[in-house]
Parts: sequence; structure tokens; C-alpha cells
Amino acid sequence: MQLIIGNKNYSSWSMRPWVLMKGLGLPFEERQLRFDFAPGSAFYRALESVSPTHKVPVLVEDDGFAIWDSLAIIEYLAERFPEQPIWPRDARQRARARTLCAEMHGGFGQLRSHCPMNIDADLAVVGRRLLATEPGLQADLVRVVQLWTDALNASGGPFLFGEFGAVDAYFAPVVMRITRYGLPITDLTQAYAQRVEQAPGVSDWIREAMAEKDFLDFEEPYRDVSGPVPTLKR
Repeated sequence: MQLIIGNKNYSSWSMRPWVLMKGLGLPFEERQLRFDFAPGSAFYRALESVSPTHKVPVLVEDDGFAIWDSLAIIEYLAERFPEQPIWPRDARQRARARTLCAEMHGGFGQLRSHCPMNIDADLAVVGRRLLATEPGLQADLVRVVQLWTDALNASGGPFLFGEFGAVDAYFAPVVMRITRYGLPITDLTQAYAQRVEQAPGVSDWIREAMAEKDFLDFEEPYRDVSGPVPTLKR
């Protein structure tokens, strides 16, 4: 299998299947495309034959069969590798985990728009300003904390449904946003966020994102990349 992704520092949707596959040791080849959304760019040309949406991630099988939605990719992997703990074993917990992924897939618009993923940057000052001026962001954060708290209390941890699986991979970019923007969460959920960052797959993605040093101005609303880029490592 080949997984086509974008820049690791910015591509939150690419992160989800990558960290799941890497963390569970699933065999795949990575193909990374540099973000460039200009008409006719190399990014768009590379996706023409595999994705009608021209977006990443895309999972491509050896025979050319392609899946271009992150949640569909995870469902496909669960069917192809049923022995892996991608979803919880219990039917009701499996349904609940899928519900959490679906809510993440279609919601949290304020968190996404105001706090674009930027793993290399320490944006705590920006996060404090946003919380003071954007009530929708605060509402999204409260909902994230509620979802994580309920799941952790029910499972006992260490991850949302016990073992690291699809739902943790789906919330990994949310963890990146919370930690990089210094958004306040409870002690229980902060400990969970730290475990996600340290999980196999997630820690690999973070390390490789930090090593990219490919700063794109259209992905950097909170710092100037026209000149020398300041060191903003955490």
C-alpha cells in the first residue's frame, strides 16, 4: 500500500492514517507531496490520477485502487487487518469510537480555522489571545475535554478506548493544536495528550515534522516567514 500525504508540519488529515498505520506496524510506502495549491501545481498534478478531490491523504493499493478520505481509509484498514486493534472489540464501544471519529471528522470548525496545525511552532501567546476573543473556540475546547474525559473514565485508559487505535489517531492533530497553542485542559486530559504525543507513530510524525523546516507562508497565519524563520521549537 502507498499512503500519499502532505507536509507533516501542517497536514492534519494526512497525520491521522499515517500515525495509525505506523503505530500498529502496518506495511505501507509513504509518498509525500509538498503543499502547493496554485492551479496546475505539481501537488495537483500528482493527485489527478488517484483523487477526484485533489486532496490528501490518499491510500493506493498495488493495483491502483485508491481511497481518498481519511475515515474511509481507516475503515478499509480495519477490514484488511481485522487482527489489529483499530476499533474496540466490543460492539458498543466500537460504535462509540466511530461516533467520536465522525464528530471530529465533521465538527470542531472553530478549533480548526483559528488554530491550524503547526507542529514546529510554539503559539501559546496566540492561543491565549484567541481564547479571549473567539467564544466558538472555547466551546470546541470544552467539547473536546468532555469527549476525552467520558471515554477515559469509561475505559480506564491509557488511551480513549484502552489500546491505541483509530480514535486516538483521529484526535492526534487535536492534541497538536492544544499543545502548540497552549490551550488549557484538565489534568486528566492533559495526561492523555502527553501519552498521545509519546505513542509510537505519533512521536515519529512529530519528529519528522520538526525536521522538515519547509515553512509555507499560506500555512503560517501567525508568524512571518518572508525572512529568516525564528526558532519556535517547543
